Amino acid sequence: MTTSSNTSGPALTLTIAGSEATGGAGAQADLKTFQELGTFGIVALTCIVSFDPKDSWNHRFVPVDQQVIADQLEAIQTCYEGQLGTVKLGMMGSPATINTVATALQSQKWNNVLLDPVLICKGQEPGHALDTDQALKSTLLPLASFVTPNHFEAEQLSGLSIDNEDDLIAAAKKIHEISGAAVLAKGGVRIAGEDAIDVFYDGTTLEVLREKKIGEVAVSGAGCSLAAAVTAELAKGATPLEAARTAKAFVTEGIRNRVSGNTPFDALWQGGRR
Repeated sequence: MTTSSNTSGPALTLTIAGSEATGGAGAQADLKTFQELGTFGIVALTCIVSFDPKDSWNHRFVPVDQQVIADQLEAIQTCYEGQLGTVKLGMMGSPATINTVATALQSQKWNNVLLDPVLICKGQEPGHALDTDQALKSTLLPLASFVTPNHFEAEQLSGLSIDNEDDLIAAAKKIHEISGAAVLAKGGVRIAGEDAIDVFYDGTTLEVLREKKIGEVAVSGAGCSLAAAVTAELAKGATPLEAARTAKAFVTEGIRNRVSGNTPFDALWQGGRR
C-alpha cells in the first residue's frame, strides 16, 4: 500500500537537506525548484553550510542537532499524514543524521524516495566524511527508488572509473544493479565533448540525455536542482524517464540564465526557463 496523493491541491514535495547560505544549492535550491515546477515545497534541515570568503570560499559545516532533525520530521509527517508521498534526500553530513532520517522514513510508506547521494562535504574531517559515505550507502541507498549521483558519486557508488559516455552508462547500470532504483547518472561538464550528458537507466530503459554545454565550469546548484526537479515531476505523477527529461531541460535553462556573485563559481537560477 502506498501513501495517497494530495488531490485537493498541489503535489507535496519534502526535501531533507542542508542549508547553503548563498542560496545557490541545498535546500534553498530545492525549494525554489519545487515552486517553479508547481509543487508545495517542505524542508527539514540537516546542517548549515556557508562558504568562507576569507578562506578561498571553502565550506564551513555545522550539523543540526539530531533531536531538532527528528522534531522537524515528526511535525512534517504528522501534518501531512496520508498526503505526503515524495521525498528528496540531500546533504546528510553524519552517520547519526542518516540514522535519524532513515528512522523517520521507515515510519511511513512512500511513493518516491529520491536520493541525491552527497558523499563528501569539504567542511568535514576526512575520516568522518568517509564514515558518512559508508552509512549513506548501507542505510539510505536501499530505501531509494531513484538515485541521482554526479560524476564523482557515480564512480564511488559503482566502483568504476568514468572517463566517457560508455563508462557513465556502465556506472548507471551498476548502481541500478546495486540499489534496484532508477538512476540518473550526471556527467555534466566533466566528460569531454560538446554535450553535457546524463544517463538514465531503470533496469529496462536506457536513455542518454544530451544538451549542448554552456561553458566548461560546473555551476552551483545544478545537481541539487536536477534532483529536485525529478522529485517534483515524480510527485506530480510523471514516469521516472519523463521526470528525468523534464529535469534535464529545466536545469539547462537554469544554467543558461545563471546568477553571478563574488564567489569563483556561478549559481543556477531556477527561474531560468521563464
